[in-house]
Amino acid sequence: MRRERFDEYVRRFNAEDATVFDEFLTPDMQMRNAGLHYEGVSAMKAHYGRIWGRFRETLHVQGFVGDERHVAVHLNTHFEALADDADTLFGSVRQGDCFDYDGIVFYDLRDGRFSAIKVSYLSFTRTGRDGITHSLGLPH
Repeated sequence: MRRERFDEYVRRFNAEDATVFDEFLTPDMQMRNAGLHYEGVSAMKAHYGRIWGRFRETLHVQGFVGDERHVAVHLNTHFEALADDADTLFGSVRQGDCFDYDGIVFYDLRDGRFSAIKVSYLSFTRTGRDGITHSLGLPH
């Protein structure tokens, strides 16, 4: 996969366009993200359905390496809580709480689409409205 194509995925993901999963994932795609495991497009839509609308999530690609079989990216992801919520993937949050992921994401490709996604953590932090940042380690 070329960088331009991956950037299209990121642009649509950041716009919370759920059709991006239909176009970029194989139907039997598998994702491992720490303790979370998702299989298939519908599972990915359900997962991000729990995040989008509760958080503003923005991906920032720091580095990209890709060929016809694999993509590896150094990725920063910023989450900002949109409202007080007692039941999120990150636990209870207050509006304005921020979470920041820094890590490497590895994608296997089949027919130009993601067949497997593996998420590796370098750091994951939570910054409260008080401005204090805490390391969360692996959040899931």
